[in-house]
Amino acid sequence: MKLQSQIPMHIPVLLEEVIHALEVRPGGSYIDCTVGGGGHAAAILERSSPGGQLLGIDIDPQAIAVARERLSPYGGAAILINDDFQNLEHICSNLGFYPIDGILFDLGVSSLQLADMRRGFSFQFDSPLDMRFNPSQELTAATILNNFSKDDLAAIIQRYGQEPKSRHIARSIVRSRPLSTTLQLAAVVERAVGTRRKIHPATRTFQALRIAVNQELERLEAALKQAISLLGSGGRLVVIAFHSLEDRLVKDCLRRESRDCLCPPQTPVCVCGHQATLKLIIKKALTPSPAEIEANPRSRSARMRVAERI
Repeated sequence: MKLQSQIPMHIPVLLEEVIHALEVRPGGSYIDCTVGGGGHAAAILERSSPGGQLLGIDIDPQAIAVARERLSPYGGAAILINDDFQNLEHICSNLGFYPIDGILFDLGVSSLQLADMRRGFSFQFDSPLDMRFNPSQELTAATILNNFSKDDLAAIIQRYGQEPKSRHIARSIVRSRPLSTTLQLAAVVERAVGTRRKIHPATRTFQALRIAVNQELERLEAALKQAISLLGSGGRLVVIAFHSLEDRLVKDCLRRESRDCLCPPQTPVCVCGHQATLKLIIKKALTPSPAEIEANPRSRSARMRVAERI
């Protein structure tokens, strides 16, 4: 049985907007740093033909397997690497893949990962408390939940989940140890905070754990710096974020790199020596249309930002 028949259909978010923002053209060189199911990558390869090339990177080996089948019609134009995007410069150096005309980051957890009952990303199924993008790493959600102190758990849930009742949840987790499945954790959180919320009471805690397990913000910050340095003049950087912590990090990075001076306003003469490397293409984040949200509800929280290498 083919791999694609065993997985849910991947729907790329803001697809036409991404292609337009990247200014994809025939013969161009592009990187999809989170290739996932290959939806964005296939569209980039289609528009960059003839002569275009795409480097697809994903830390999840299952995603690479799915993308390899999805992109097989494009032959050698698609180069797929199972690696962490925070190693972007090293990957490109080894392949001699630079300068780049466009780089895409489509962040967060994918529909493929959410639908896999073995991965523990969702509380829709009773799954092991895993939440790793990279299944070879040691740290799992279960390790954090069953071994971290109450204060450390509260800090993670508050910082990465922006959960106002983080201390109540952390206290309840410690009292309920050991925890081994997603439904156990969801029930513990629900008892701690109640059910009178617009979203499921465990949503923020699951987000926080996933971000902590995968060090998502730290990896993203490192990768953005490398992506900027790899872009050729006029190359585009496109980032799609799905929660405010990611989006704020991206916004701050792009704004900082679009300014010539980072000195405090009261400094009479620039002493930092910083020079802008980017030009902002859109001032505010682009969001999906109502039609796209209706067709793909998971797209509703997407925020896309675009910048161009000077």
